[in-house]
Amino acid sequence: MKYSRLTKEQFEELNQEFSTFLATQAIDRAEWDTIKASKPEVAEQELEVFSDLIWEGVLSKATYLEHFSKNHIFLFHCFDTHVQSIVLKSLIPEVDFLTKEGLQWLSDNMFTDTIEMKIGKKEFTEDRNTSIFELIQQGSFLSDGLLYQQINTIIAS
Repeated sequence: MKYSRLTKEQFEELNQEFSTFLATQAIDRAEWDTIKASKPEVAEQELEVFSDLIWEGVLSKATYLEHFSKNHIFLFHCFDTHVQSIVLKSLIPEVDFLTKEGLQWLSDNMFTDTIEMKIGKKEFTEDRNTSIFELIQQGSFLSDGLLYQQINTIIAS
């Protein structure tokens, strides 16, 4: 397995897609029930292959990621061969970016000496999708990139 297995909730959400996936392998509902009962290891393999296919599709389309922690915000823009990052760090330890108040504080203090901002670029040393998946495993989530673009526009001016 290249990525991780989808959760029960994700499988439920993708029920129709999973049925289509099984149908492409000429497996209908009755046969799937038989496989689950008599060959659980084969059923597990099918679930893992489907999970990897879903992850591959999602990761291939991923352009922006965000990761928020108490005192840091990591913003990523993913390209084919590299990722660019903007990292914001509060120099005031009491500020918590995980709260609405903390984000308002960030908005009010963005370009003061209480915010440390670093810009970076990192070439992918392995497969692009694997690298993006690792960021997700560390707590990043897919985003529309609006925050990255806003800050990047201000920095570039």
